[in-house]
Amino acid sequence: MNVLIKPLITEKVAALADEGKYGFIVDRRANKLQIKAAVEEMYGVTVTNVNTMVAIGKPKNRYTRGGMVSGRTSTYKKAIVKLADGEVLDFYSGI
Repeated sequence: MNVLIKPLITEKVAALADEGKYGFIVDRRANKLQIKAAVEEMYGVTVTNVNTMVAIGKPKNRYTRGGMVSGRTSTYKKAIVKLADGEVLDFYSGI
C-alpha cells in the first residue's frame, strides 16, 4: 500500500507551513503511525504529530444535451503533519 498519494498544496495548508505543519492526501486505509513512518522515510524529517480527516465527496451536476447528469467527486483522506522544530519541507525544489 502506497501511503502518501500527493502533497496538499492549498492556501490554507500553505499558511500552516509557518507553524511547521504540512498537508498530504493519503490512502484511506492508512493510520497515523503508517503516515508518520512514510513521511519520515520519504523526506528524512522528524514528525511529532499527525492529524487526519476524511473529506467527503461533494455531489455535482452537469447539464448536457442528453439531460442532467448527476455524480459525485471522490472521497479522500487528508493528513496534517507537524514536524519537529527547525525542520522544513520544500515541495517546490524540483520545479
